[in-house]
Amino acid sequence: MDKLLRNTVIIDHPLIAHKVTHLRDVYTGSKEFCELVNEITMLMGYEALRDLNLKNVTVTAPLRTFESPVLAEDFTIVPILRAGLGMVDGLRSLSPTAKVGHIGLYRDEQTLEAKEYYFKLPADADKGQCLIVDPALATGATAVAAIDLLKSVGVERIKFMCIFSSLTGISAVHSKHPDVTIFTASYSDEPLNDKGYIYTAAGDAGDRICGTVSYKPWPR
Repeated sequence: MDKLLRNTVIIDHPLIAHKVTHLRDVYTGSKEFCELVNEITMLMGYEALRDLNLKNVTVTAPLRTFESPVLAEDFTIVPILRAGLGMVDGLRSLSPTAKVGHIGLYRDEQTLEAKEYYFKLPADADKGQCLIVDPALATGATAVAAIDLLKSVGVERIKFMCIFSSLTGISAVHSKHPDVTIFTASYSDEPLNDKGYIYTAAGDAGDRICGTVSYKPWPR
């Protein structure tokens, strides 16, 4: 287990844990769900992006002029459509110059395999870091397919960020792409259900972000 999680960063900050609990709640509505995904992603971004390169520039402060660091590179956010779109603004709030690519993948409900329908990256995405984002890493099929696509066009510096992750998903990614670090806010080692969902996650994040489904069992 330790070897499997060696390249996985579980971000267990109390503020993130608090917000993740509210994401799980079936009574959390679409608007609040979106806001929570945005806030969690922003908090996770501080850890996932801590190795961005810096350079010094000359700055004139009130008392003197001196050298001070700024970012020396942009990064590219690559959401897996559609749920991953909910994580874009949280990262862009950290760096407004960040670029955004898109990967369209859907999971075949019978085979649970990932099917591609859209793929577009900024022209220079291979020059810097690419951070793939998706709220859940369950079977790992879409994550592996997304990483495959980025590597096929020459992207080398790849990370994967999710809010919920499973042992199954992490195993799938690390067996195919051991060089890709996974950043997650919640980890479960339980088996997935028969539809490939994580029991302790928030259901279908794309549906909850878009308001196309409600999990509320009764009014409260």
